Amino acid sequence: MLLIVPTDAPAVLDPVDGVEMLPYDPEQNLTEAHLAADAAVLWGFASPIIDQLVGAPNLRWIQTLTAGPDPVLAAGFPDSVQVTTGRGFHDETVAEHTIALTLAGLRQLPEAAAAQREHRWAAELSGFKPLHDGKTLTTLIDSRVTIWGFGSIGQACAARFAAFGASVTGVARSAGERGGFPVVATEQVDELLPRTDVLVLVLPKSPATDNVLDARRLALLPAWAWVVNVGRGNAIDEEALVAALTAGTLGGAALDVMQTEPLPSDSPLWSAPRTILTPHNAGGRPLHTREFIGENLRRFVAGEPLRNLATR
Repeated sequence: MLLIVPTDAPAVLDPVDGVEMLPYDPEQNLTEAHLAADAAVLWGFASPIIDQLVGAPNLRWIQTLTAGPDPVLAAGFPDSVQVTTGRGFHDETVAEHTIALTLAGLRQLPEAAAAQREHRWAAELSGFKPLHDGKTLTTLIDSRVTIWGFGSIGQACAARFAAFGASVTGVARSAGERGGFPVVATEQVDELLPRTDVLVLVLPKSPATDNVLDARRLALLPAWAWVVNVGRGNAIDEEALVAALTAGTLGGAALDVMQTEPLPSDSPLWSAPRTILTPHNAGGRPLHTREFIGENLRRFVAGEPLRNLATR
């Protein structure tokens, strides 16, 4: 069988008997040899490659390297093409980035960096301060963190927030307990937001998640709360977010994902106060790929059910 793999990804597979692996450049058109593939490993956002593969006559399986396979599922592949996700590949790196974004905002690192560029000692950032003054959030110690989207990445984030002394509550489609943390159902999120110091969004992209954090919900958060988004950019009404930041009714925002990527140069997010932006780089370093994809490849060859099969 023929498996095509991207040249810009880390080595994701060891050689497998009976499987020919043909590299492809995500920045170039696929050749006829690539289009004869039985299976493909894809970055989930490589849309030109995805579009070219639709209709490939022998294709029966796509393994995405991203946790969210939404661009692949939206491309129109027939049901005969199985799609498996990179769920678990990015848990640790995205959780690490989430903590970095949050601490950078709470500990006012952008302000300190701006003062450094001016060669100015930022005296306003130093000196005695109470742990919680009811006006500004400066620490995760004894903070209340809500993680909306409590899959494997959300739970990895929760463990790291807890290690910094935060109390963590998850939000998912159903209530209960996951990974040792309490979880409330999505329908209860409005009750939770007024008691949230840091709101972390790790939601997939779907019509159901479009602008779920809108002006009404932003107004439910305390004025010192921070919003951190490492899921998909569609989840936040960006106009409402900028308005809240400008009005001072929100503590700050740290975003790794935006509605439009790359973020347009004229987006008001660039200059919104107390805002940290990173270019969708929380992941990008998939872990455990050799073991997982190797096992899925063995299953595919043997005709066995694949792991992390996406629901259509």
